[in-house]
Amino acid sequence: MNEFPYTLDNKRYHTLNYFYKTKFNKKVFKVSLNAGFSCPNYKNGHGCIFCSHQSGDFAGNKEDDLTTQFHKIKTIMEQKWPDSYYIGYFQVASNTYAPKEILKEKYETILNIKNVIGLSIATRSDTIEEDVYDYLEELNKKTFLTIELGLQSIHESTLKRINRGHTLQNFETCVKELQKRKINVVVHIINGLPYETKEMMLETVKYLNNLNINGIKIHMLSILKDTPLEIMYQKEKFKILKEEEYIDIVCEQLSLLNPNIVIHRITGDPKKEDLIEPSWLLKKFQVLNNIDKEMQKRNYYQGCKIKKV
Repeated sequence: MNEFPYTLDNKRYHTLNYFYKTKFNKKVFKVSLNAGFSCPNYKNGHGCIFCSHQSGDFAGNKEDDLTTQFHKIKTIMEQKWPDSYYIGYFQVASNTYAPKEILKEKYETILNIKNVIGLSIATRSDTIEEDVYDYLEELNKKTFLTIELGLQSIHESTLKRINRGHTLQNFETCVKELQKRKINVVVHIINGLPYETKEMMLETVKYLNNLNINGIKIHMLSILKDTPLEIMYQKEKFKILKEEEYIDIVCEQLSLLNPNIVIHRITGDPKKEDLIEPSWLLKKFQVLNNIDKEMQKRNYYQGCKIKKV
Protein backbone atom coordinates (compact mmCIF):
# COMPACT_ATOMS: atom_id res chain seq x y z
CA MET A 1 0.00 0.00 0.00
CA ASN A 2 1.32 3.45 -0.90
CA GLU A 3 2.27 5.52 2.12
CA PHE A 4 1.59 8.84 0.39
CA PRO A 5 -2.16 9.51 0.28
CA TYR A 6 -2.51 11.97 -2.63
CA THR A 7 -1.72 9.70 -5.56
CA LEU A 8 -3.28 6.85 -7.53
CA ASP A 9 -0.12 5.52 -9.18
CA ASN A 10 2.56 5.11 -6.49
CA LYS A 11 3.99 8.60 -6.89
CA ARG A 12 5.43 10.18 -3.77
CA TYR A 13 3.92 13.57 -4.50
CA HIS A 14 0.45 15.07 -4.88
CA THR A 15 -0.44 14.32 -8.49
CA LEU A 16 -2.78 16.34 -10.66
CA ASN A 17 -4.44 13.13 -11.80
CA TYR A 18 -5.30 12.31 -8.18
CA PHE A 19 -6.62 15.81 -7.56
CA TYR A 20 -8.92 15.81 -10.59
CA LYS A 21 -10.21 12.26 -10.11
CA THR A 22 -11.05 12.74 -6.46
CA LYS A 23 -12.66 16.14 -7.08
CA PHE A 24 -14.67 15.26 -10.20
CA ASN A 25 -14.83 11.45 -10.01
CA LYS A 26 -13.84 11.23 -13.67
CA LYS A 27 -10.83 11.66 -15.95
CA VAL A 28 -10.16 15.35 -16.57
CA PHE A 29 -8.03 16.89 -19.33
CA LYS A 30 -6.78 20.37 -19.98
CA VAL A 31 -7.30 21.54 -23.55
CA SER A 32 -4.57 24.07 -24.42
CA LEU A 33 -5.81 27.13 -26.30
CA ASN A 34 -4.33 30.13 -28.05
CA ALA A 35 -6.73 33.03 -27.62
CA GLY A 36 -4.49 35.55 -29.40
CA PHE A 37 -3.51 37.54 -26.33
CA SER A 38 -0.25 39.45 -26.08
CA CYS A 39 2.11 40.17 -23.18
CA PRO A 40 2.87 43.54 -21.54
CA ASN A 41 6.50 42.53 -21.11
CA TYR A 42 7.02 41.88 -24.82
CA LYS A 43 8.25 45.23 -26.12
CA ASN A 44 10.54 46.10 -29.01
CA GLY A 45 10.99 42.43 -29.80
CA HIS A 46 12.03 41.49 -26.27
CA GLY A 47 10.37 40.03 -23.19
CA CYS A 48 11.61 37.51 -20.63
CA ILE A 49 14.97 36.37 -21.97
CA PHE A 50 13.91 32.69 -22.16
CA CYS A 51 10.70 33.36 -24.08
CA SER A 52 10.40 32.40 -27.73
CA HIS A 53 7.95 35.29 -28.24
CA GLN A 54 4.93 33.25 -27.12
CA SER A 55 4.52 30.51 -24.54
CA GLY A 56 2.44 27.42 -25.26
CA ASP A 57 4.05 25.67 -28.19
CA PHE A 58 1.55 22.82 -27.91
CA ALA A 59 -1.61 24.91 -27.77
CA GLY A 60 -4.22 25.20 -30.51
CA ASN A 61 -3.63 26.95 -33.80
CA LYS A 62 -4.28 30.68 -33.38
CA GLU A 63 -5.61 30.78 -36.95
CA ASP A 64 -8.61 28.76 -35.74
CA ASP A 65 -11.33 30.24 -33.55
CA LEU A 66 -11.41 29.00 -29.96
CA THR A 67 -14.26 26.55 -30.47
CA THR A 68 -12.49 24.95 -33.44
CA GLN A 69 -9.22 24.76 -31.49
CA PHE A 70 -10.99 23.12 -28.60
CA HIS A 71 -12.78 20.45 -30.64
CA LYS A 72 -9.67 19.56 -32.66
CA ILE A 73 -7.70 18.82 -29.50
CA LYS A 74 -10.66 17.21 -27.72
CA THR A 75 -11.17 14.81 -30.65
CA ILE A 76 -7.59 13.56 -30.33
CA MET A 77 -7.91 13.09 -26.57
CA GLU A 78 -11.21 11.26 -26.85
CA GLN A 79 -9.58 8.51 -28.89
CA LYS A 80 -7.59 7.46 -25.83
CA TRP A 81 -9.85 8.59 -23.01
CA PRO A 82 -13.53 8.77 -24.00
CA ASP A 83 -16.14 10.12 -21.61
CA SER A 84 -13.90 12.68 -19.92
CA TYR A 85 -14.40 16.13 -18.50
CA TYR A 86 -12.41 19.07 -19.86
CA ILE A 87 -10.78 22.23 -18.59
CA GLY A 88 -10.17 25.02 -21.07
CA TYR A 89 -6.53 26.02 -20.65
CA PHE A 90 -5.80 29.55 -21.87
CA GLN A 91 -2.08 28.95 -22.21
CA VAL A 92 -0.40 31.29 -24.68
CA ALA A 93 0.91 34.71 -23.54
CA SER A 94 -0.87 36.67 -20.77
CA ASN A 95 -4.51 35.66 -20.75
CA THR A 96 -5.85 38.47 -18.56
CA TYR A 97 -4.15 41.19 -20.60
CA ALA A 98 -7.28 42.62 -22.25
CA PRO A 99 -10.44 44.54 -21.31
CA LYS A 100 -12.95 42.59 -19.23
CA GLU A 101 -15.48 42.42 -22.09
CA ILE A 102 -12.97 40.64 -24.36
CA LEU A 103 -11.95 38.24 -21.59
CA LYS A 104 -15.56 37.46 -20.83
CA GLU A 105 -16.37 36.66 -24.46
CA LYS A 106 -13.38 34.33 -24.83
CA TYR A 107 -13.70 32.55 -21.49
CA GLU A 108 -17.43 31.98 -21.75
CA THR A 109 -17.18 30.68 -25.31
CA ILE A 110 -15.26 27.74 -23.85
CA LEU A 111 -17.43 27.37 -20.77
CA ASN A 112 -20.49 26.90 -22.99
CA ILE A 113 -19.01 23.72 -24.53
CA LYS A 114 -20.39 20.44 -23.23
CA ASN A 115 -18.39 18.69 -20.48
CA VAL A 116 -16.18 21.72 -19.80
CA ILE A 117 -16.07 21.90 -16.03
CA GLY A 118 -13.52 24.67 -15.55
CA LEU A 119 -10.95 27.10 -16.87
CA SER A 120 -7.23 27.40 -16.23
CA ILE A 121 -5.90 30.84 -17.13
CA ALA A 122 -2.16 31.42 -17.49
CA THR A 123 -1.08 35.00 -16.90
CA ARG A 124 1.26 37.43 -15.14
CA SER A 125 0.76 39.16 -11.82
CA ASP A 126 0.98 42.62 -13.45
CA THR A 127 -1.88 42.12 -15.92
CA ILE A 128 -5.02 41.87 -13.75
CA GLU A 129 -7.02 45.08 -13.38
CA GLU A 130 -9.45 45.62 -10.49
CA ASP A 131 -12.57 45.00 -12.59
CA VAL A 132 -11.00 41.79 -13.90
CA TYR A 133 -10.38 40.59 -10.33
CA ASP A 134 -14.09 41.16 -9.68
CA TYR A 135 -15.08 39.33 -12.84
CA LEU A 136 -12.83 36.38 -11.96
CA GLU A 137 -14.50 36.26 -8.56
CA GLU A 138 -17.90 35.96 -10.26
CA LEU A 139 -16.54 33.34 -12.64
CA ASN A 140 -15.12 31.33 -9.76
CA LYS A 141 -18.60 30.95 -8.31
CA LYS A 142 -19.86 29.41 -11.57
CA THR A 143 -17.05 27.07 -12.58
CA PHE A 144 -13.79 25.52 -11.37
CA LEU A 145 -11.35 28.37 -11.97
CA THR A 146 -7.56 28.30 -11.68
CA ILE A 147 -5.21 31.20 -12.29
CA GLU A 148 -1.68 30.15 -13.26
CA LEU A 149 0.89 32.81 -12.42
CA GLY A 150 4.42 32.89 -13.76
CA LEU A 151 6.93 33.76 -11.05
CA GLN A 152 10.06 31.75 -12.04
CA SER A 153 12.14 32.87 -9.03
CA ILE A 154 11.73 34.87 -5.83
CA HIS A 155 15.15 36.48 -6.17
CA GLU A 156 15.07 40.08 -7.40
CA SER A 157 18.55 39.77 -8.92
CA THR A 158 17.30 36.87 -11.05
CA LEU A 159 14.07 38.64 -11.99
CA LYS A 160 16.11 41.57 -13.30
CA ARG A 161 18.58 39.28 -15.08
CA ILE A 162 15.82 37.45 -16.94
CA ASN A 163 13.97 40.72 -17.67
CA ARG A 164 10.88 39.45 -15.89
CA GLY A 165 9.29 42.89 -15.76
CA HIS A 166 7.63 42.68 -12.35
CA THR A 167 8.75 42.41 -8.73
CA LEU A 168 8.18 39.76 -6.09
CA GLN A 169 6.00 42.22 -4.20
CA ASN A 170 3.76 42.63 -7.26
CA PHE A 171 3.43 38.83 -7.48
CA GLU A 172 2.62 38.46 -3.79
CA THR A 173 -0.02 41.19 -3.94
CA CYS A 174 -1.68 39.43 -6.88
CA VAL A 175 -1.72 36.07 -5.10
CA LYS A 176 -3.35 37.63 -2.04
CA GLU A 177 -5.96 39.39 -4.17
CA LEU A 178 -6.86 36.07 -5.81
CA GLN A 179 -6.89 34.18 -2.52
CA LYS A 180 -9.11 36.86 -1.00
CA ARG A 181 -11.62 35.89 -3.70
CA LYS A 182 -11.12 32.15 -3.02
CA ILE A 183 -9.60 31.56 -6.48
CA ASN A 184 -7.19 28.66 -6.95
CA VAL A 185 -3.61 29.76 -7.66
CA VAL A 186 -0.96 27.66 -9.45
CA VAL A 187 2.56 29.09 -9.69
CA HIS A 188 5.24 28.42 -12.34
CA ILE A 189 8.89 28.33 -11.31
CA ILE A 190 12.05 27.57 -13.32
CA ASN A 191 15.05 25.67 -12.03
CA GLY A 192 18.46 26.34 -13.53
CA LEU A 193 18.07 30.06 -14.19
CA PRO A 194 21.44 31.73 -14.90
CA TYR A 195 23.69 31.97 -11.83
CA GLU A 196 21.12 30.65 -9.37
CA THR A 197 22.40 28.16 -6.79
CA LYS A 198 20.59 25.09 -5.50
CA GLU A 199 19.89 26.91 -2.25
CA MET A 200 18.28 29.80 -4.14
CA MET A 201 15.96 27.37 -5.94
CA LEU A 202 15.01 25.76 -2.64
CA GLU A 203 14.32 29.20 -1.15
CA THR A 204 11.82 29.86 -3.94
CA VAL A 205 9.89 26.73 -2.98
CA LYS A 206 10.02 27.54 0.75
CA TYR A 207 8.59 30.97 0.04
CA LEU A 208 5.72 29.52 -2.01
CA ASN A 209 5.07 26.94 0.68
CA ASN A 210 4.38 29.78 3.12
CA LEU A 211 2.12 31.55 0.62
CA ASN A 212 -0.46 28.71 0.72
CA ILE A 213 -0.75 28.30 -3.03
CA ASN A 214 -2.89 25.49 -4.47
CA GLY A 215 -0.51 24.11 -7.06
CA ILE A 216 2.90 24.42 -8.65
CA LYS A 217 4.56 23.82 -12.01
CA ILE A 218 8.29 23.14 -11.86
CA HIS A 219 10.20 23.64 -15.10
CA MET A 220 13.82 23.23 -16.13
CA LEU A 221 15.29 26.20 -17.99
CA SER A 222 15.16 25.63 -21.74
CA ILE A 223 17.57 27.57 -23.91
CA LEU A 224 15.61 28.02 -27.11
CA LYS A 225 16.72 29.25 -30.51
CA ASP A 226 16.28 32.93 -31.36
CA THR A 227 15.89 34.11 -27.78
CA PRO A 228 17.97 36.62 -25.79
CA LEU A 229 18.84 33.71 -23.52
CA GLU A 230 20.52 31.91 -26.42
CA ILE A 231 22.70 34.98 -27.06
CA MET A 232 23.52 35.24 -23.35
CA TYR A 233 24.44 31.55 -23.17
CA GLN A 234 26.68 31.69 -26.24
CA LYS A 235 28.47 34.70 -24.75
CA GLU A 236 28.73 33.73 -21.07
CA LYS A 237 28.44 29.90 -21.09
CA PHE A 238 26.72 29.98 -17.69
CA LYS A 239 26.22 26.65 -15.97
CA ILE A 240 23.40 24.41 -17.22
CA LEU A 241 22.05 21.84 -14.78
CA LYS A 242 22.79 18.23 -15.62
CA GLU A 243 19.90 15.79 -15.45
CA GLU A 244 21.07 14.32 -12.13
CA GLU A 245 21.44 17.82 -10.66
CA TYR A 246 17.93 18.75 -11.72
CA ILE A 247 16.54 15.53 -10.25
CA ASP A 248 18.35 16.20 -6.97
CA ILE A 249 16.92 19.72 -6.75
CA VAL A 250 13.36 18.63 -7.62
CA CYS A 251 13.45 15.86 -5.00
CA GLU A 252 14.59 18.37 -2.37
CA GLN A 253 11.93 20.86 -3.46
CA LEU A 254 9.21 18.21 -3.21
CA SER A 255 10.40 17.21 0.26
CA LEU A 256 9.91 20.82 1.37
CA LEU A 257 6.47 21.40 -0.17
CA ASN A 258 3.25 21.17 1.79
CA PRO A 259 1.60 17.88 0.69
CA ASN A 260 -1.66 19.75 -0.01
CA ILE A 261 0.01 21.61 -2.91
CA VAL A 262 -0.82 19.85 -6.18
CA ILE A 263 2.14 19.12 -8.48
CA HIS A 264 0.95 20.07 -11.96
CA ARG A 265 4.33 19.58 -13.63
CA ILE A 266 7.89 18.64 -12.64
CA THR A 267 9.67 18.83 -15.99
CA GLY A 268 9.27 20.49 -19.38
CA ASP A 269 8.92 19.17 -22.91
CA PRO A 270 10.38 21.65 -25.40
CA LYS A 271 10.25 21.04 -29.13
CA LYS A 272 13.38 19.32 -30.39
CA GLU A 273 13.81 21.70 -33.32
CA ASP A 274 13.80 24.75 -31.00
CA LEU A 275 16.05 23.45 -28.22
CA ILE A 276 19.69 24.48 -27.80
CA GLU A 277 20.27 23.09 -24.29
CA PRO A 278 19.88 20.91 -22.26
CA SER A 279 19.37 17.97 -24.60
CA TRP A 280 18.32 15.64 -21.76
CA LEU A 281 15.04 17.58 -21.49
CA LEU A 282 13.88 15.77 -24.63
CA LYS A 283 13.72 12.53 -22.61
CA LYS A 284 10.72 13.63 -20.56
CA PHE A 285 9.57 10.23 -19.36
CA GLN A 286 13.10 9.23 -18.43
CA VAL A 287 13.36 12.34 -16.26
CA LEU A 288 9.99 11.63 -14.63
CA ASN A 289 10.92 8.01 -13.95
CA ASN A 290 14.29 9.01 -12.50
CA ILE A 291 12.63 11.50 -10.16
CA ASP A 292 10.36 8.68 -8.93
CA LYS A 293 13.34 6.36 -8.42
CA GLU A 294 15.33 8.98 -6.55
CA MET A 295 12.39 9.86 -4.29
CA GLN A 296 12.08 6.18 -3.43
CA LYS A 297 15.84 5.75 -2.96
CA ARG A 298 15.95 8.66 -0.50
CA ASN A 299 12.69 7.55 1.11
CA TYR A 300 11.28 11.01 0.37
CA TYR A 301 7.68 12.00 -0.08
CA GLN A 302 6.17 15.42 -0.58
CA GLY A 303 6.48 17.45 2.61
CA CYS A 304 8.61 14.93 4.49
CA LYS A 305 11.09 17.64 5.56
CA ILE A 306 8.51 20.07 6.86
CA LYS A 307 9.09 20.46 10.58
CA LYS A 308 6.14 19.33 12.66
CA VAL A 309 5.18 21.84 15.36
